[in-house]
Amino acid sequence: MSATAAPSRRVNVRTPEVMERVQAEVETHYRSHLVETIRTQGSLVQIGNTTVRLARDFGFCYGVERAIDLAYAARRVFADKRVFLLGEIIHNPEVNRQLTEMGIISIPISQQEEECAKLNNDDVVIVPAFGAETKLMKIISERGCMVVDTTCGDVMSVWKRVRNYAKTGFTSIIHGKASHEETRATSSRALGDSGNGQYLVILTLADVDYICEYIHQGGDKEAFYERFKGADAYSPGFDPDIHLKQVGVANQTTMLKSETEEIQRRLQAAVEKRDGVGSKNFQVFDTICGATQERQDSLFGLLQQPLDVLLVVGGYNSSNTTHLVEIGEQQLPTFFIRTAECLTSLEEIVHFDLHLKAEKTSYSGKLASTEPVMIGITAGASCPNNLIEDALVRVFGLRGIDEATVRAAVGL
Repeated sequence: MSATAAPSRRVNVRTPEVMERVQAEVETHYRSHLVETIRTQGSLVQIGNTTVRLARDFGFCYGVERAIDLAYAARRVFADKRVFLLGEIIHNPEVNRQLTEMGIISIPISQQEEECAKLNNDDVVIVPAFGAETKLMKIISERGCMVVDTTCGDVMSVWKRVRNYAKTGFTSIIHGKASHEETRATSSRALGDSGNGQYLVILTLADVDYICEYIHQGGDKEAFYERFKGADAYSPGFDPDIHLKQVGVANQTTMLKSETEEIQRRLQAAVEKRDGVGSKNFQVFDTICGATQERQDSLFGLLQQPLDVLLVVGGYNSSNTTHLVEIGEQQLPTFFIRTAECLTSLEEIVHFDLHLKAEKTSYSGKLASTEPVMIGITAGASCPNNLIEDALVRVFGLRGIDEATVRAAVGL
């Protein structure tokens, strides 16, 4: 294709006739009548000496549902074309497997610039719920591709905020994982329309304490660069002696709400210590998504109930799910499982260890006990209800209670 290709075209695939078929297909793949029924009955099932409690809010949020619907619709509308996906539509292996089986070609992050440069104006590109970096969208535009953009509205709200920071000369302090697709997309918007905006990505409270110290008393610039090197954690040309004068906070939408709020508080205190109380050199805007907050708040509510074990179901690379695990493990034995298959037996559970950053096998006597046991189950915004159902049915099955009995217990 020549260098004079037409710009990319954003296409609308949400026609009534297409969406009717898509929603039926999505329903088949991901919904659970059993789980929905349990939720209407107080989110609790008790059979004999086995009790399972579900969190009030868990599973797919609106943004995730919309992204999946659009991906399914794109495949139907463009049945005779190549359809590409930038990375993963969401961080759930089951959902991404379904899209692959439908013939949607996923382009890994490490290969996106190279592979997108090979596309042409007959190709379709799906932008995932996390969004995509501006430089990548520019390549896609230059190639003239048709674009189905599933970017979550909450993510785009963050982009609006960091663009405004750049426009007014504020540096965006972004609470997130620098290598995460969403944070990379947000960082690229923090450069602003001129490309001269500045950003710094921080992850931990230790990071923010380091920044706070630098804000109110300066520091070693080279040591600063060394601490935050790699993964594009700060903008090109970033100078901490200059670009920490005026700062505005934003965040990856799926971070732990309490931690983001603490980061905001510490940064504001540091700026005010340097510039005086009420200084206008600090700005903040709450950009944690509503669904993330709901799922975290619901888990706190679940943890107020008596529980012996907590199961958190979801993709191991899901940020919002990871934070649910962090909350749970502060209070009781918590196992981060990808699917029900991780519940190998009454004693053996395969799960992801956040501290080792690897899957491992643990042994727990809780499920094997002949005493009454209470199990909590929750999931992040990227986990479909059918996987919750599988985990719930598996728990009861290991306790000697078959699926038919579980369904009968809730009136199905």
